[in-house]
Amino acid sequence: MKVLVLGGTLFLGRHVVEAALARGHEVVLFNRGRLNPYLFPQIEKLRGDRDGDLAALRDRRFEAVIDPSGYRPEQVRAVTDVLGGAIAHYVFISSISAYQEFPPHRSFDEDAPLAEGDEGYGALKARCEDMLEETLPGRVARVRPGLIVGPHDPTDRFTYWPRRVARGGNVLAPGRPERAVQLVDVRDLADWCVRLAEHNRVGVFNAVGPRSTLTMGRLLEDCAAVTEGPARFMWVPDEYLLAAGVKPWTELPLWIPESDSRVGGMLLADNRRAMAAGLTFRPLTDTIRATLEWDRREGAHGHDAPIRVTPIGPEREVELLAHCA
Repeated sequence: MKVLVLGGTLFLGRHVVEAALARGHEVVLFNRGRLNPYLFPQIEKLRGDRDGDLAALRDRRFEAVIDPSGYRPEQVRAVTDVLGGAIAHYVFISSISAYQEFPPHRSFDEDAPLAEGDEGYGALKARCEDMLEETLPGRVARVRPGLIVGPHDPTDRFTYWPRRVARGGNVLAPGRPERAVQLVDVRDLADWCVRLAEHNRVGVFNAVGPRSTLTMGRLLEDCAAVTEGPARFMWVPDEYLLAAGVKPWTELPLWIPESDSRVGGMLLADNRRAMAAGLTFRPLTDTIRATLEWDRREGAHGHDAPIRVTPIGPEREVELLAHCA
């Protein structure tokens, strides 16, 4: 199968390329050549910009397009306008952020209302989906991941926890140990996206881990088991963290106050459609170990990705723990 990957050199995209090559496919990249241009010297690379210069795609034909880099509907439309009928199947990486809201304590499936308008990351992802359904009806797999984690993650939204637990000492653990957490290993997601293309699977899929099997407590315990760090988890209630001005999700990754009326249920997605379509999950300890090894070897230090978070530093953590002791 000849696969076009749009982007393909940062995080999910580079794992998609690796998965497609491992499964014996011919891969072609289309990107600007600015991020990690040294990657994959053995494959064809088309240079251009989906915001304007798509000349390199003209008169090309692909069995599948996998798109982890479409953020605005005009970007998606530009690609489909150039390739048109030359696209047999399109895998679009959307996001659970495309949903309108996440009421607390309530699971949601793929039929939940999407964000309206055309402002903000989630709404624009929803409009990209609309555009693809309009231009390529019956040929699109719309994949909605939650938090994607693993090696080469530029955001620090998961890496913080294995790194912090490995350092040991008193670890500020947010919320309840039983609070549900969802994530997906980038390698599992990438391999599944390639398999969706192989089988021309269409539809909408929440690409997240099972909400019934992972809690924040288990995540931290598995981090401790992998790192063997002498960590002691100090559980701090949502109410105290909010009163102290801690920013959910960014200063304490994977923490969303469960009572938040707008996003309290964000980590409660129903993933049964994705699992029925073949999405599988490796052990969490494998994800933690691989992420920590990559972080120690090279990490994402100095990366200027706009979605990179800045977790609390050691001094701030000590201060918060001292006040709640």
